[in-house]
Amino acid sequence: METGTRYRWVVLAVGTAAQAATATYFLGLAAVTPALRDHFGLGLAAVGTLIGAISVGLVATLIAWGGTADRFGERGVMTVGLVGAAVALGGAALVRDPVVAGMLLLLAGASGASVNAASGRAVLTWFPAERRGMAMAVRQTSVPVGAALAAVALPPIAEASGVPAVFATLALTCLVAAGAVAIWVREPPGRPARGTRPATSALTVLADRRLLRLSLAGLLLVVPQFLGSVFLVEVLHEGAGLPLGLAGGLLALTQVLGALGRLGNGVWSDRVASRLGPLRVVAVASAVGFAVAAALEPGPAPLLAAVLVPAAALAISWNGLVFTAAGELAPPDRAATAMAVSNTANYAAAAVTPALGGLVAEVAGWPAMLAMGAVAALGAFVALIRLAEPVAQRSASA
Repeated sequence: METGTRYRWVVLAVGTAAQAATATYFLGLAAVTPALRDHFGLGLAAVGTLIGAISVGLVATLIAWGGTADRFGERGVMTVGLVGAAVALGGAALVRDPVVAGMLLLLAGASGASVNAASGRAVLTWFPAERRGMAMAVRQTSVPVGAALAAVALPPIAEASGVPAVFATLALTCLVAAGAVAIWVREPPGRPARGTRPATSALTVLADRRLLRLSLAGLLLVVPQFLGSVFLVEVLHEGAGLPLGLAGGLLALTQVLGALGRLGNGVWSDRVASRLGPLRVVAVASAVGFAVAAALEPGPAPLLAAVLVPAAALAISWNGLVFTAAGELAPPDRAATAMAVSNTANYAAAAVTPALGGLVAEVAGWPAMLAMGAVAALGAFVALIRLAEPVAQRSASA
């Protein structure tokens, strides 16, 4: 029954799967950085730049995709974007030039941005405020879950068949997700007809100071998130001497713990009727974890892993809180635009962080790179001080 409340769970499941499909290449490629370096002949900073090209594409198109989703709905936007990502990733399987591969990954990121903007809007509009934190957390777990699955599946594929097989697998994953979206995602009842121009100007959303502060906090929290996700294998393998297979397994564990953290934070935020209170706690805890890991590096390896894995998982766990708060700050007809603004800040940091982190590690060592994550998380906490809760969440608790 598509117009009933039960159908919201179908939308949530498909939106979560679609987001997981994009996460397999956005974050999952970090699991095969050694293979990418060998295949394309790259150094640490260069492979970080290659992976960061995905984020450049996302940053350039997120707000446009958000406005399109607000006007035309989620299904078409996500379907077109996932097909585009599949084509770009399939093309990357056929090239050896790192510049061409980077351009194709940029296109894959630009196409995948459609899912980031539209799937969040679908969840926000299908679920009431008092259950929205949990629902958005489920949707947000798709990112670390997709990355974890990729961390487990992609290294054996790379070892057995090479980097082209990795890209082909990612392309097929996006195609399957596109089919699921086209079949099962629908608009909620009472939604204005597709093509209706939103009543609220996009400039009003872009000029909202609360949204800008929230987006700044998200931007800063991306730094430890991506330092932990992109370089955890390198820190534990090259820096501390753990076997590559074990380091890859710990990356997968980190993503799973991060997914569980997103769920926990979503439920927590619903129970305390606050998105920003839990977010402040996560920011401080991430800063402490990365600072301790910086002090411990290069080991002993087991102790470093025992600190860095939970710290990196914490740095993954915050996204749903920011994403939900951004949607609740906006007028209902501009939710996707507001979430796209927040995500644009996130992916701007994601585009820069891998290359900058690799450069800092090459010049000053792994401890300096980890300390960079701690400083950024502390800055996010400062940005959140005295920031008021979204009106939708305050009213839900009344």
